[in-house]
Amino acid sequence: MVLILFACFFLFLLLGVPIVIALGIASLVSLSVGSDIPFLILPQKIFNGMNSFPFMAIPLFLLAGNIMAEAKISDKLVGLAAVIVGRFPGGLAHMAVGASAFFGAISGSAPATTAAIGAVVIPPMAKRGYDPAYSAAVVASSGALGLIIPPSLTMVIFGVMAGASIGKLFLCGIVPGAMLAAALIAANYIIARRRGFAREAPFTRREAWVVVKDSLVALMMPLLILGGIYSGAFTATESAAVACLYGLIVGFFFYRTLSLRSLATILKTTAENAALVMFLMGTANLFGYIITAEQVPQDFAAFVLGFTDDVRIVMLLVLVLLLVVGTFLDNVAALVLLVPTLMGIVSALNIDPVYFGVFTIIALAVGQITPPVGLNLFIAANIAKQPVEPVAAEALPYIAVYVLMLLLFIPFPGLLTLFN
Repeated sequence: MVLILFACFFLFLLLGVPIVIALGIASLVSLSVGSDIPFLILPQKIFNGMNSFPFMAIPLFLLAGNIMAEAKISDKLVGLAAVIVGRFPGGLAHMAVGASAFFGAISGSAPATTAAIGAVVIPPMAKRGYDPAYSAAVVASSGALGLIIPPSLTMVIFGVMAGASIGKLFLCGIVPGAMLAAALIAANYIIARRRGFAREAPFTRREAWVVVKDSLVALMMPLLILGGIYSGAFTATESAAVACLYGLIVGFFFYRTLSLRSLATILKTTAENAALVMFLMGTANLFGYIITAEQVPQDFAAFVLGFTDDVRIVMLLVLVLLLVVGTFLDNVAALVLLVPTLMGIVSALNIDPVYFGVFTIIALAVGQITPPVGLNLFIAANIAKQPVEPVAAEALPYIAVYVLMLLLFIPFPGLLTLFN
């Protein structure tokens, strides 16, 4: 039954069937051929997969991110990054990383971060003589921080699927997100020195204060979310509603970049994206139910533990698996496929699920910048009007940065659980 399930799933993916449909049809076929489980279980499991209070955060965080993107918050954050890191060689590349880190703390989405920051940063990088493929690679690589720096939609999904605390996942994403941003800037600096990229003109104190003051209102949103969760004022799900309200106030009354017409477009886009994600969660629950019913997690854990029970070796093997799967599947689809199975190993080895969740999300973030499915690559290449191939080649140093940081997190798991 499990062989039929996975064979059908990957066959449909190769045929170009959308993942959400592939999950549902593969589950249906496997139940028809290899099981006596009644078909009545299908609607029940699909409904139960969506009937979760924490999942209310998904459309709300999508809405908050779309509001902030439409409100042109990215312009303010690029200015703030220019004040902080623009004076170093390769200043525009550093600005792309810094602005992506700030915007990722607002949008919770890697593609949204790449699109918003790329539209602002890539054109001036071209005017300053940066290679367009390199500019796109920098933006695509730093846009992946949107999955890691809280609030993150991927963390919400992992938290519900694995039974881990979403609030703790958010808090524990801060340190690795900051470390990865610093590592990407360090890589930029090395490349900038070798290629002779220029510094940006320094700001006067008055100019710097104006930029910082304008951006502080936007930066208050992640602080409000994390502060509210950490203080116990509201849950992670409730924080998403607070973020939407705050975004509307900022967009309509402070920056005045939102209108009722643009709000209607935002609501329509959010509804479409939320419907797709929630339907995916429903079919994923059915897919996961079959995997669990057939005791795949327990069998897989027994197989791995029969090979080794060293946590570091196991995490290294998991890293290889995540990098390979993330190369061919979207991060949400990869979570759907792997979490039900891998949690058996997590439980058997007493690995902290929060640590494992943050580690998994960082590893899957690498898939955003690797072909053939790396969405960030395609978005950034489209903005820079470049083929994907040279952009992917320029992204190799940044992929190496992510992998090296993941290797660091294996022997030093405390770096991912400082706030746990």
